[in-house]
Amino acid sequence: MEVQETRVQTDRVLTIPNILSMARLVGVPLFLWLILTEQDGWALFVLALSGVSDYLDGKLARRWNQISNLGRLLDPAADRLYIVSTLIGLTWREILPLWLTLALFARELMLAVMVLILRRHGYPPPQVNFLGKAATFNLMYAFPLLLLSDGSGWLAWTASVFGWAFAGWGTTLYWWAGILYVVQVRRLVKADAAAD
Repeated sequence: MEVQETRVQTDRVLTIPNILSMARLVGVPLFLWLILTEQDGWALFVLALSGVSDYLDGKLARRWNQISNLGRLLDPAADRLYIVSTLIGLTWREILPLWLTLALFARELMLAVMVLILRRHGYPPPQVNFLGKAATFNLMYAFPLLLLSDGSGWLAWTASVFGWAFAGWGTTLYWWAGILYVVQVRRLVKADAAAD
């Protein structure tokens, strides 16, 4: 007989995974301030802590059956806010070109419009898919490397090469995941129209 693992979804707010996600959110303004004031070592430290807590909140939520509606909102919100704050900081310091920042912001705007369309039709926001997670993973590696590239010497050069490689893959996957969300929303809206 096969035992199937179940995921219990809860509406509890004060769970360890949710507290970790909230701590990540609190770290966003600190992280942005550290980048803008060129305290790169501390900024990288806060970003590393964010990455560890991101890994832990998902793992613990599944292991302890503490998957919650709030957690499903907080986790992607924290990811996006770290990406946005990094884009702002690195663009302000002219480490990232403006066109790349605008391309990533345009994708976020497109998804925001899709969420509004889904909400109007009574659907929740789309689930984060593997492609979206892979894109975020690439960007979360690209940004610290690009921050390290703001200097001279072999370390800065190596960080630049790998940072731009991750940024290219991350941006491509980010848009690909976004286009798949648009296709998904279009299908749902068409199905709704056909049912009426």
